Amino acid sequence: MSRIGRLPVSVPDGVKIDIGEGNLVRVTGPKGELNEKISGRITVKLEDGTVNVTRSDDQGESRSLHGLSRTLINNMVVGVSAGFEKKLEINGVGYRAEKKGNVLVLNVGYSHPVELADPEGITTEVPSGSEIIVKGISKSLVGNYAAIIRAWRPPEPYKGKGIKYSDEKIRRKEGKAGVKGE
Repeated sequence: MSRIGRLPVSVPDGVKIDIGEGNLVRVTGPKGELNEKISGRITVKLEDGTVNVTRSDDQGESRSLHGLSRTLINNMVVGVSAGFEKKLEINGVGYRAEKKGNVLVLNVGYSHPVELADPEGITTEVPSGSEIIVKGISKSLVGNYAAIIRAWRPPEPYKGKGIKYSDEKIRRKEGKAGVKGE
């Protein structure tokens, strides 16, 4: 039995879960609504304020989907009640970010500023020129958009310049050794 899949998902106050035709799970809460289609090999039941996920058989694919389905439902419940956020930091001389309406403008060493429009359901904040916060109710969309922002200038290992996640550790490398004249 899957250790993650067998755990029940508790439903907080203000969150409503509907399990529809074809295992379509709809979660509605104070921050919005999310939908996810769960595989037919998985059974989703709503009982006494908790959601229980079970699998029909012990085949490999069913076992793989068991924990995944439970985690997807849990992420939807957390997203519509509390939301998700990712923090990014910008390091480097002259590197900065700013917000113009719903467009994030990055100056990260290119000859032109990089302009990224916020996708639907995602908001970005720039509390300081070197910090970006990506917020939303869908964990996958927040993570994906943060990865897109980071990909414009990933951190490099020599000086640590670039865009990195706030909890990311950069493995630093030593520069050239034994150069004459220095």
